[in-house]
Amino acid sequence: MSSTTKYIDVFRRYETKYLLSERQFEEFMRATEGRFVPDKYGKSTISNIYFDTPDYRLIRMSLEKPVYKEKLRLRSYKTPLPEDTVFIELKKKYKGIVYKRRIDVTLADAEAYLYEGKPLPVSTQISREIDYVMNFYPDIGPACALFYDREAFFGIEDPNLRVTFDNNIMFRWNNLHLSQGPGGEHIIKPQQRIMELKTSNSIPLWLSHILDELKIYPTSFSKYGYAYQLSEMRHLNIPKKEILERKVISA
Repeated sequence: MSSTTKYIDVFRRYETKYLLSERQFEEFMRATEGRFVPDKYGKSTISNIYFDTPDYRLIRMSLEKPVYKEKLRLRSYKTPLPEDTVFIELKKKYKGIVYKRRIDVTLADAEAYLYEGKPLPVSTQISREIDYVMNFYPDIGPACALFYDREAFFGIEDPNLRVTFDNNIMFRWNNLHLSQGPGGEHIIKPQQRIMELKTSNSIPLWLSHILDELKIYPTSFSKYGYAYQLSEMRHLNIPKKEILERKVISA
């Protein structure tokens, strides 16, 4: 990592998700032309390892839609080598507001900490918050790998307004290392996208009008939650047709 590289390590924002068809995606891009520009990552493949207890306590609590919930994950914007920078992220949600805290370390240091219990090479307020979660759930470990292709943009008039589009979403329960690269079972249809609007305040009025005109409405969608529910339903031997008919999209 270059000594001049600077990553944002604290986020506080509202996040609203939408499930878009290909037509809605194309119409949205036309309607917002000139309003957004690609962010520094532009198009990327995001790789995540979610950490949980053996009985999946964190995701089960999250699916109950409590006032407060948290997730711990390891994230990279490519398939990393041991010396590449990755992010250990603690994502909290309280009363609809998302707080994300993260530290950037090498993949080797991240895995030594998360998989083997070795100390991190840095000590900061954020690393101590992550330490607290690791100690609070002493049996926490790698639980689910999630990958998706993302296009990310920010507002020209308001750089704090961000929109992302995720597709080709895959998950797996084995090979829980970022270095293994993307792969697994797909979650949504190839022509669908998860759009996420991220704002420090409310969604601008002009954008609300566009969403209304295109009949794009908010939905609750957790990629990890979806993967967990889908797997649980299969464990109960629910027929595939019935699984597809059920709504397993959850906050």
